[in-house]
Amino acid sequence: MAKYGHEQLHFFQHRGTKLKAIVAIHDTTLGPALGGCRMRPYETEEDALFDVLRLSRGMTYKCGVADVDNGGGKSVIIGDPNTDKSPEMFRAFGRFVGSLGGRFYTGTDMGTTPMDFVHASREAQHGGFVGLPEEYGGSGNTAIPTALGVYQGIRATAKVLWGHEDLTGKRFAVQGVGKVGALTVERLVAAGAQVYITDVYQPFVDALVAKVPPVQMLGVVAPDEIYGLDVDMFVPCALGAIVNDETIPQFKCKAIVGSANNQLLDMEKHGKMLHEKGILYAPDYLVNAGGLIQVADELKGYVEARVMAKTNSIYEMLLQVYALSTEQNIPTWLAADRLVEERIARVEDLKSMFSL
Repeated sequence: MAKYGHEQLHFFQHRGTKLKAIVAIHDTTLGPALGGCRMRPYETEEDALFDVLRLSRGMTYKCGVADVDNGGGKSVIIGDPNTDKSPEMFRAFGRFVGSLGGRFYTGTDMGTTPMDFVHASREAQHGGFVGLPEEYGGSGNTAIPTALGVYQGIRATAKVLWGHEDLTGKRFAVQGVGKVGALTVERLVAAGAQVYITDVYQPFVDALVAKVPPVQMLGVVAPDEIYGLDVDMFVPCALGAIVNDETIPQFKCKAIVGSANNQLLDMEKHGKMLHEKGILYAPDYLVNAGGLIQVADELKGYVEARVMAKTNSIYEMLLQVYALSTEQNIPTWLAADRLVEERIARVEDLKSMFSL
């Protein structure tokens, strides 16, 4: 297993469409690499590289914990999705991914949409794209199973904290109310919870405020105020690296459970700090695995009931992580990593028997 490094790193540029992209393939022990494509106006290429390396490693562990037959990879496109994007850019990107010969599959992430990959798939003769719109043969909106997985993670965490899953009157601070965050809030409200919300994009906030009963909307706060609220759980559903030296002293929550990728800026350091502070941390790559489970299922013939059943099992998987963390007195991120590494080692051993 490429635990400490990546198998492949690809840089691609197409001047005609202003495409600058990176694909990182971390590990393919379990199967072809799978991970989304993020488009952001990174300030430097070094920032983009840092992001894609962290995200692709996380995908290896997400695939492992979700028990799908894929390894970890990720792609990033350097550019502003609101001003730089074009169909031709994604067709160029499709040629790039197609040239990898099926070693890497990608789809939507921050800054990209299913239609972007409809354009890309027109140029990829060897495949490489998942999560297309249903009318183009895809499985539809991945935010639905992702939010379900977050909700199951919250239920499992409630079980550990309070011995039951009743969320009535419990207080949540939700950071980011885009596709996944908004659906998560709707589930929390339906379960009787109360919420604070924040987002840098005001239309997302306005749309959600219109849906949530006033008695359950504790308030809309500024982005930098969300960390210090007196709540039961903090639910990060936006950018990663938000658990760090500056935010940890602010937390008053009992647990952190959310969909954002790579929430811990430094896994070892900040995971240990949360553990010592007594804040229960639900490893993000397990909690947000619902979308991955859906797109991975496309590769063998999408069955919605199978995807939802597997996503619901995040509840039991997280309880296993919490139990191992308690048993060995180790941070939860380390407990999750150990469970995944054991599975990958077993699969690697099986593959050594003979070649197919």
